[in-house]
Amino acid sequence: MTDQKEQSLEETKRKEERAAEEIKQLAKDQARRKDTLAREQAIEEDQKKRGIKRAEKQAAEEIKQLARDQARKKDTLAREQAIEEDQKARKLKAKKQSRE
Repeated sequence: MTDQKEQSLEETKRKEERAAEEIKQLAKDQARRKDTLAREQAIEEDQKKRGIKRAEKQAAEEIKQLARDQARKKDTLAREQAIEEDQKARKLKAKKQSRE
C-alpha cells in the first residue's frame, strides 16, 4: 500500500508541476501577446503620424505649385498683352508713315 501511496503522491506532484508549468506558459504567452499588441500599436501610430506629415507636405507643395502656375499664367498674359500693344503701336506707326 505504501507503494500505491507513493505513486499517488508522485502522480499528484507531477500533476501539480504540470499545472504550474501550464500557468507559467499561459502567463508568458499573455505577456508575449501584450508586447506584440503594443508593438503593433506603436507601428500603427508611427505610420499614422508619417501619413499626416506626408499629407501636410503634399498640401504645402500643391499650394506652392498653384502659386507658381498662377505666377506663370500672369507673366504669360502680361507678355502677350505687351506683344499685342507693340503690334498695335507698329500698325499705327505704319499707317501714319503711309499717310505721309
